[in-house]
Amino acid sequence: MAAPPARDIESCTYVVEGLFAHDDSLGNDGILEPGGAQVMRFSHQGALHSERNGSATEGMRFLQFWILPSQEGLETSVQQRQYTAADRAGRLLQIMGPAGEDGLDLAQDARTLVAQLGGGDRVHHPLREGRGGYLYVLDGDLQLGESKLAAGDAAKLAGPEDLELAGAGDAELILIEVPLRFRPVGVWAR
Repeated sequence: MAAPPARDIESCTYVVEGLFAHDDSLGNDGILEPGGAQVMRFSHQGALHSERNGSATEGMRFLQFWILPSQEGLETSVQQRQYTAADRAGRLLQIMGPAGEDGLDLAQDARTLVAQLGGGDRVHHPLREGRGGYLYVLDGDLQLGESKLAAGDAAKLAGPEDLELAGAGDAELILIEVPLRFRPVGVWAR
């Protein structure tokens, strides 16, 4: 029996390794490679979808998280975009954000950034007052200020803070930035 459809949510996916295959009740399908991003927005009516390994012989690894929208009356939709290693090499690349900014559109004042840092590469990101962040090290070793993080480590962050991230060897990371306070809508407003 299929699970009930998700409602009033944005499901965000970032592919780390392998092939990520997507199908949904809206007639969308596709395969994303490493560096690929997807935002599936579920309206109040919801939608059915499936996600699976797109290869019969290779493994797959991806990170998926949900963002609660702050806008009402959203239509169910799927956005996908393939980013390359060169797109995120030595810099923070915004792959998701509010409409009108870089990356796939979110219905929230939230952003997702990724980076692939070599040894000695440094990037900065300002985390303003009232903003929170979740940093996850996908691969390698990373320096966050005075703290050393390794693959699989995560950090919960709160602004104001100027984040300084440095590759301690090769490192790949994802940073999800969200407002700490917002007005929930739909099923989350109850």
